[in-house]
Amino acid sequence: MRDEHRWLRRLTTLAAGLLLLLLGTAVPASAHAALRESDPADGTVLKSAPRHVTLTFTESVGLLTDSFRVYDPDNHRVRTGEAGHAPGRSDTARVPLPSRLGTGTYTVAWRVVSADSHPVSGALTFSVGKRTATTTSVLQDRTENRATTSLYNIARYLAYLAVALLLGAAAFVAYCRPPRPAHLRTPVMAAWATLFASTIVLFLLRFPYEEGMSPARAFALSALTRTATTRPGELLLARLALLLLAGASALALRRWRRRIPRRAALTAAAVLATALSLTWAASEHASAGIQVPVAIASAALHLLAMAAWLGGLTALLLTLRRTSPDPAALPAKAVTRFSRLAFVSVTILVVTGVYQSWRGLGSWQALADTSYGRLLLAKLAAVTLLLAAASRSRRWTARLASLPTTARRDRIPEPAGGPPLPPAPEPPAAPHPLPERLRRSVLAEVAVGVLVLVLTTLLTSTLPGRAAAEAADSTAPATGLQTASVTTIPFDVGTPGGHGKVQITLDPGRVGTNSVQAVVYGPDGGLSSVPELRITLTLAAQRIGPLDTKVTDRGGYWAADSFDLPIPGTWTMKVTVRVSEVDQVTVSKTVRVARQQW
Repeated sequence: MRDEHRWLRRLTTLAAGLLLLLLGTAVPASAHAALRESDPADGTVLKSAPRHVTLTFTESVGLLTDSFRVYDPDNHRVRTGEAGHAPGRSDTARVPLPSRLGTGTYTVAWRVVSADSHPVSGALTFSVGKRTATTTSVLQDRTENRATTSLYNIARYLAYLAVALLLGAAAFVAYCRPPRPAHLRTPVMAAWATLFASTIVLFLLRFPYEEGMSPARAFALSALTRTATTRPGELLLARLALLLLAGASALALRRWRRRIPRRAALTAAAVLATALSLTWAASEHASAGIQVPVAIASAALHLLAMAAWLGGLTALLLTLRRTSPDPAALPAKAVTRFSRLAFVSVTILVVTGVYQSWRGLGSWQALADTSYGRLLLAKLAAVTLLLAAASRSRRWTARLASLPTTARRDRIPEPAGGPPLPPAPEPPAAPHPLPERLRRSVLAEVAVGVLVLVLTTLLTSTLPGRAAAEAADSTAPATGLQTASVTTIPFDVGTPGGHGKVQITLDPGRVGTNSVQAVVYGPDGGLSSVPELRITLTLAAQRIGPLDTKVTDRGGYWAADSFDLPIPGTWTMKVTVRVSEVDQVTVSKTVRVARQQW
C-alpha cells in the first residue's frame, strides 16, 4: 500500500511539473506564414506616392477587420480603402491608399491570419520624396496580447493532452480488453470534460487571439459570430459536436451494451476518432504548403498513433497500479496486446514523422539554422529516449507473459497424488518483482512521452523551415528607388530605451561606387534620431579596411552619396551607434559584396 501511495505521489508531481512547463512555455506563437515581399519594399524611397500597399506571404492568409493601419509622418492614421486579396492570389493582401500622400516617411502596421490559423503581424516603412523623422509607435498595438495568448496556448496544450488520454484509453480498452476496466472510467470522463472545456475556451478566445486584443472581448456577440464563420472556428464547433456525439454514444453503449454488436460499436468509435483527429490536422501545419491532402491524412494518422501509444501507456500504468500487488489480475494477453498496439503506433509515428519533417524542413541546413529545425532535433532526441524506454518495457512485458499463472501468483502448488494442502497461516508471499519493474518502465515512458507531446505542440506553433527559407530567399519587387543590398543590425547600449536596429542600404551593393543610406529604428519600431552614427567595412581575408563610409545626418536618416568597394567578398560591416553623450555600442554583421555587372 505504501508503494501505491508513492507511485501516486510521483504521478501527481509529474502532472504538476508538466503544468508548470506548459505555463512557462505559453509564449506568443511563431507565425506560420512569413512575409515574402512587399510593394513598396521596406525602407524604400519613392519618387511618387504608391496607389496600394501590397504584401505577399509564403502561404494563403486571411484578413481581419483591421488588417492594415497606415500612419503618416506626424503619426496620424491615414484613411485607406477596404483591404482585400489581390485577384486570384490568396497569399497576397493589399490595401488602397489615398490618391495624394505628402512628402515624408509612412509606417504600415499589418496583421493577418495564416492558413494554418496562426496570426501574423509586422510593420514596414516607405518614404515619398525623402525620408523624414517619425514618432510612430504602433507595433505594440499589432502584436499578441500576453494574457490572451497565454490562455489560448494553455488551452491548446490541455486539448492535446486530453485527446491523447481519451483516445488512447479507449483504444486500450477496445483492443487490449483488460478485465474490470471500470477504474479507467474516471480518467476517461475527465479527459472528455477537459477536451470539451478547452475547446470552448479556444473558440471563445479565437477572435481576441487573432486580433491581439484582451480576453474581455471573448464574449462579444460580434466576436463569436465572426469566429463561427472562419475555418478555425468551424473546426472547433465540429470538434464540440463530435465530442457531444461521442459522449451520447458512450452512454448508449453503456445502457444497451448487449443489444449493440461489438463490431458496430468499434467501427463507430474508429470513425469518431478519425473525425476528431481531422479537426486538428485541418487547422495546423498540414493545412498549408505543399501536398495538403497527403499532409492532412499524415497529420491525422500521426495524432491517432500518438494517442494510442501515449494514452494507452497511461491506461496501462493505471491498470498496473490497480492490479498491484497481484500480477495475475492483469492477464498476460492484455499486456501482450498493448505491446503489439504500441509497436504499430510507433511504426506509424516514424513514417508520418519522417514525411512531416521533410515537408516542414525543406533542407538539411534548416535543422540547425531555424527554430523549427532545432525543435525537431529536440523532439527526435526525446523520441529516441522514448523508444529506449519502450524497448525496456517490451522486455519486461515478454518476461511477465512467459511466467506461468502459479508463478505470477506466487502460490504453492498442490502435492501430486494427494489431497490439497490446507491453507497455511503463513503471511502471503511477496509479489513477483516483474510487475513492479514493468510499472516503473511504463511510468518512465509516460513521462518522456508527455515531453514529446509538449515538443510536438511547440512545433505546431513554429514557422516551418521551408517557409523560413522561402521568406529569406525572396527578393522585393522593383518599385521606386529599389534597394540592392539591405542589412539590418540590432543594437542595445544597455540603458532603458537604448535599443533598436539600424537598417543599412548599399546601392548597388557591388564592387565600385555605392551610395550608403542608414535608418535607425527605436524600441517602438519608429524612426529614431541619434547624435552619432559610424559605419565601416572590413575585408579581413584581404587585409582591407576598416573603410569608413563617412555617413552624415540628413535629417531623419544618415547617408553617403559615394563610397567605393574595391573587391568582392564577404565584408564585415561594423556600426557604432551613440544614443547619448556617454552611451554608445558597436555591433557588426557580415555583408556579401558581389562582382560588378557589365
